[in-house]
Amino acid sequence: MKGREVLAGRYEVRGLLGRGGMAEVYDGWDARLSRAVAIKLLYPAFRADADALHRFETEAQAAASLNHPNIVAVHDCGDHDGIPFIVMERLPGRTLDDEIATGPMAQHRVRAMLEDVLGALATAHAAGVVHRDIKPGNVLLTHDGGAMKVADFGIAKTAGAALTATGQIVGTMAYMSRERVAGAPASVADDLYAVGVMSYEALSGRRPYPQENPAALIRAILDDPPPPIEAVRPDIDADLAAVVNRSMGADGVGTKFGSALEMRSALSGAPDVQYSAAGSTAANRRPSTKVLAQPLAPSAIYQAPSANYAPSANYFVSSAHRRPMSRGRKLLLAAAAFVALIVGTLALALDPSSSTQSPQPVSTSSAVPPPPPPVSSPPPSPTSVPVVDQPPAPKKPKGRGNGNGKKG
Repeated sequence: MKGREVLAGRYEVRGLLGRGGMAEVYDGWDARLSRAVAIKLLYPAFRADADALHRFETEAQAAASLNHPNIVAVHDCGDHDGIPFIVMERLPGRTLDDEIATGPMAQHRVRAMLEDVLGALATAHAAGVVHRDIKPGNVLLTHDGGAMKVADFGIAKTAGAALTATGQIVGTMAYMSRERVAGAPASVADDLYAVGVMSYEALSGRRPYPQENPAALIRAILDDPPPPIEAVRPDIDADLAAVVNRSMGADGVGTKFGSALEMRSALSGAPDVQYSAAGSTAANRRPSTKVLAQPLAPSAIYQAPSANYAPSANYFVSSAHRRPMSRGRKLLLAAAAFVALIVGTLALALDPSSSTQSPQPVSTSSAVPPPPPPVSSPPPSPTSVPVVDQPPAPKKPKGRGNGNGKKG
């Protein structure tokens, strides 16, 4: 576009800011609101493609629906004399790519970038929008350079678009996953992979796949995983290294992140947090099993059983929480012991072999548990102990007695 054309009687198109896979971005001015804007115009080659026009409009509307502080806001979209356009928030123009060009970034700065970008992607993915072109050139810095914002959601790239733009194959394909290069459709996992590649580049100052030749680049992505980030940045902390390696599949485990929120949480070690004996939390990287220096305190392991616990769970808390024995249970046990004693005595008395032996007097010095109160039928009286072959009674001493048959 030449000159300062006004779109829709409102947006003045000024100088060119940059080019993407299927559109170019211009500096602009919103005459109605008196503010600077960025205007994206679809390339002329796509303006006659009905499918491309439909995707441009649909995905522009999806991007406009996203509301997040780390997403470049989309203000408007429309068509001016057959030229589809999108009006976006205008930022200074400095990108993450410009910052990486100055050399490897500090770890805290990369962490801040990951927080911003993953927060933006979490919102986009929740709304069903896949970016498909995450790279340093699409991450814009704010005016103060502190925060970063993601641009070009679902607009700068469609299937095969990068292959039609000269000079865009290497810049885009360098951030594609092996699945995407092999022909699979773009997905959330591809966005997260690209974030990992971008982080690798920010930490090392170079791309993990630096090949300039498209065929060599494709071969490297498919067959040659990059070395772990700690091999090129030895001072990197373990949590950050684990996130970068896992997102790219360079950790040897093969389990990538399922969402931007999961990846963002892993940045702080949240997925594998364990409690130490002192009660503080610590990140526990894979393998998840961790051997502690000392046993956990009992209070950190066991809790008082709730109503949802089975009664038997009480016995796994402590002996102090065991259920006390009821009085009825005690009486029942005592009755059972007494009956057992009576049965044993009867068995001994009825044994034929006992008739040849002198009977042994029953000792009254041993304590016999008292019988419980009768429940249905009273047990035999404890004073009436059956004895077989009673020995001859001793002679009665002279004096008072009960010889008259009456009780004395």
